[in-house]
Amino acid sequence: MSGSFRSSGLSLIIIGTVGILLSSCVKNEEGPYVIPDVVYGHKDGMALTFDVFKPEGRANGAGILYMVSGGWVSRWSPPDRARNSFENLLSKGFTVFAVRHGSSPKYKVPDAVEDVRRAVRYIRLHSKELGVEAERLGVYGGSAGRHLSLMLGVASDEGYSEAEDEVLKMSNRVAAVVAYYPPVDLRGIAGPNERFPALEFDSALAPEISPILFVSSDDSPSLMIHGDEDDLVPLSSSQVIYEAFREHGVETEMIILKGAGHGFRGEHLNNARSAMVAWFEKYLFENR
Repeated sequence: MSGSFRSSGLSLIIIGTVGILLSSCVKNEEGPYVIPDVVYGHKDGMALTFDVFKPEGRANGAGILYMVSGGWVSRWSPPDRARNSFENLLSKGFTVFAVRHGSSPKYKVPDAVEDVRRAVRYIRLHSKELGVEAERLGVYGGSAGRHLSLMLGVASDEGYSEAEDEVLKMSNRVAAVVAYYPPVDLRGIAGPNERFPALEFDSALAPEISPILFVSSDDSPSLMIHGDEDDLVPLSSSQVIYEAFREHGVETEMIILKGAGHGFRGEHLNNARSAMVAWFEKYLFENR
């Protein structure tokens, strides 16, 4: 795990408090408690937000950050529409944070990396109010969201003790990662890109946000899940970082879903979700 990144978020200022936002917690008739639109930072005059989904029953103290990102596009959707996709985690007592980052096309991949790292710092700083333990945070997402998840798992830091912003003094380390079909090496693909505008940044920055280059022995336990018919992110992407984890003695497993493409559906999605929950239970609950 490397601490070589410099935060670009020193200018971000928090003006809200979790204590105030908790008062807006609402309970859906058939779902978990929800705290919508918690502001974890600002950029260009706009808020960076996440939604908090709390389990119906007793919380187990662990939190799971879901990276709301596809092609590094981060969209808002009503919490009542999103909650069903988290039911497998909520039913086990996990608290889920749906984290949105500055979205493509305006913001690029390096911006998204800094945003989600800030989200972890914020949740750690306010872990008591949010009902989770700072050392029991996991992260997952899809494709670009998995890239961001891996960046948190392999390239985090302990925070900036001299920062004026209390959030930036916190670590952005997570305790477990689950990555579905993640891009792990952005070298060679950064630059003009009609399909994925988020990749239109200085290619010299690509090594700084390529997870494969940061694998080390103290990385978070990481589960890789990939379909063998993925025509967007090749299976080899997961295989190469899985092998790197093994070489460095990192707790890791890899699941290859036969016949699955990019974006799991049906039985493939159910199997992936079951494996994800088991991984988080093992590393955030059973092994604590």
